[in-house]
Amino acid sequence: MAISRRHLIRTSSVIGGVLLAGIPRNVFSMEPTGATVISTWDHGVPANAAALAALAAGGSALDAAEKGVMVVEADPMNRSVGLGGTPDRDGIVTLDASIMDHDSRAGSVAFVSTVAHPIALARMVMERTPHVMMVGKGAEQFAQEHGVPIIEPHPSDDVRRAWEAWKKENNYQPEINIENHDTIGMLVRDANGRLAGACTTSGLGYKMHGRVGDSPIIGAGLFVDGDVGAATCTGLGESVIRTSASTVAVEAMRHGATPQEACEEAIRRIIRKHANHRDFQVGILAMNIKGETGGHGMHKGFTYALSRPDRATTLEQASHSLI
Repeated sequence: MAISRRHLIRTSSVIGGVLLAGIPRNVFSMEPTGATVISTWDHGVPANAAALAALAAGGSALDAAEKGVMVVEADPMNRSVGLGGTPDRDGIVTLDASIMDHDSRAGSVAFVSTVAHPIALARMVMERTPHVMMVGKGAEQFAQEHGVPIIEPHPSDDVRRAWEAWKKENNYQPEINIENHDTIGMLVRDANGRLAGACTTSGLGYKMHGRVGDSPIIGAGLFVDGDVGAATCTGLGESVIRTSASTVAVEAMRHGATPQEACEEAIRRIIRKHANHRDFQVGILAMNIKGETGGHGMHKGFTYALSRPDRATTLEQASHSLI
């Protein structure tokens, strides 16, 4: 039986003070308006360029999301993504990644240390196994069985020196602060209106060995629903996992919030649930199926890259909740 718009409005709920007054008529019946790519932090600029190039070459939104973040994974100078990242407290670099497509198919890997592109391995999990997530040695064995080159990681001299200094000064405490920028999360909408997302990281600097953050957790660091939109997070993963922040944002859009409103609601929820919210940063990006975008952080300083084929890429300063 059809549900009237009046009924939807009457039964809508309030999320974080935003009245979700039913689903707008044009959210699920719009016409495609062109490709859009959005990704976290300054390193999103070269990542977006690679994603747009993949789309221009005829690739899918999923291809673009994968190829885009691979640029950052391959950067040996990046200290929060890829094998050049900051190690855990035992001096070992471990990587996490997830990928998700328009139809909510998903793949993720966690706690891998011998694969240069965990995002590509996450896609293989999605497409070549009946599973969503593989971790550690099992994920690395799967990679080897499917011809993925296995790399023995060798931290650079400066990374090793920084780790040695940290051990002396920090009593094996993870490096948690509002400047600790980690992860690249990317959301892509192709010209046909199909969505995809990717998220990849080397995780929290000097974390306990075995720690996994939000990046490979579907619904936390990344969530895509082609009926509605997509969201991805960066920052302290524990807080994102505890609140399922990307899911919160997508569900807010499902009920009528703009992407910007959805991001703000997700951050408000994290703040409400964490008494120590002034001590760490979380940023979130969202995109709906019309290609509208939003970005919001707990603290100032969260940047993101926004790209469309018909305009120059811009590096945006996200709005924030706290001073």
